[in-house]
Formats: sequence, structure tokens, C-alpha cells
Amino acid sequence: MAFKKGQGGRPQGVKNKLTIAAKSVIADAAAELGGVDRLVAWAKSDALNERVFWGQIYPRLLPHEVSGPDGEAIKTVLSWQD
Repeated sequence: MAFKKGQGGRPQGVKNKLTIAAKSVIADAAAELGGVDRLVAWAKSDALNERVFWGQIYPRLLPHEVSGPDGEAIKTVLSWQD
């Protein structure tokens, strides 16, 4: 029997409980390891660490999708002169 959208599973918009729990545990561990002060010290201790912070850690905070006002698509206009 094929799966049909809307049958079973989590209702749309409800967060996965395992993901929520994992994020909570990771946040608690980060706090125990020194939190913000420790992360800043680590990033400043070496240029490669700072590169990792900006290239791999920080982008995880950025939205996965970007939309215009009221969730509408962003209109893109390309123009050039010859």
C-alpha cells in the first residue's frame, strides 16, 4: 500500500520530539563546557577555528528559506544595458 500525503505521521508544523530533545541536550552540554565565553575563546584562538565558526556553525542559524512579505515569493528583476 502506497503512502498518501496527509495519512498518519506528525501533523504539519509540529516539531519532531527527538530533534527537540537532542537540541536541548546539546545546549545543556555547551553550557557545561563554558557556553558563549568558551566558544568565543575557541574561535579567537586560531584563524582556522574562526573560519569553521563562520563557515559551518553560524550558517546553521540562518533561515533555510527566504520569502517576501506575508510569505510570498520574492520577485527578481534582471536588467542590463548593452
